[in-house]
Amino acid sequence: MEQVAPLAAAIRDADSVVALTGAGISTASGIPDFRSDSGIWNRFEPEDFHYRRFCNDPKDFWEDRVELHETMFGEKVEPNPAHDALHELAEEGYLHTLVTQNTDGLHDSTAETAAKLIELHGNAHRVVCDSCGRKTEAGPVRERVESGERPPRCGDCDGIFKPDVVLFGEQLGKSDLQCARERSRNADVFLAIGSSLSVEPAASLPRIAERNNATTAVVNLDKTPFSALAEYDIRGDVTDVLPALCEEIAD
Repeated sequence: MEQVAPLAAAIRDADSVVALTGAGISTASGIPDFRSDSGIWNRFEPEDFHYRRFCNDPKDFWEDRVELHETMFGEKVEPNPAHDALHELAEEGYLHTLVTQNTDGLHDSTAETAAKLIELHGNAHRVVCDSCGRKTEAGPVRERVESGERPPRCGDCDGIFKPDVVLFGEQLGKSDLQCARERSRNADVFLAIGSSLSVEPAASLPRIAERNNATTAVVNLDKTPFSALAEYDIRGDVTDVLPALCEEIAD
């Protein structure tokens, strides 16, 4: 990992560092990805994640949510060394914005990190009323579903709760996306971590940073569409590379 040392130097000298994370940062915590042989797309159909299915048959939709939660979080999952490394970079003032495509909530471990966190696709540990917009923790609502309340309804307006995640057919939150793009545009260093960089609009963020003269790095097991443009293309396990990067920065 000879590229780690010069990347660490760039981060130490930067006024603004932005990291984008994808599914590849959470697989070591036991969260399945989407496209591998054991991924989500081999267990569920994309239509299961579409907003129109929620609208047309919320009862059936919520039955699948219970199964999906068991698939993703059947055993207690914890942040892994890659999450911990980003947390450390944030606490030490080296990471200023953390943008994630993940909905597993593993980045939201401290107020220090959360203040820098943009969850582009939402958070599966919350639900939101589709009528009035009220948000609450998903755990108690999921327990109501498991007890037979399908679909679960909002106590304020009797609307139907949906997972507070962006389903197919829904738009990303404009303010979150605008903020992510602005932070990327102003970044001195941009890190793309554990992301295939194949899903828009998140995939465009490193390109925005690169066009504005940021130092860019990809940390991923496989080649991505952005790898050829990145100044640093580090092929490796994020749970090895990120702790090594933290250690190099601290030296």
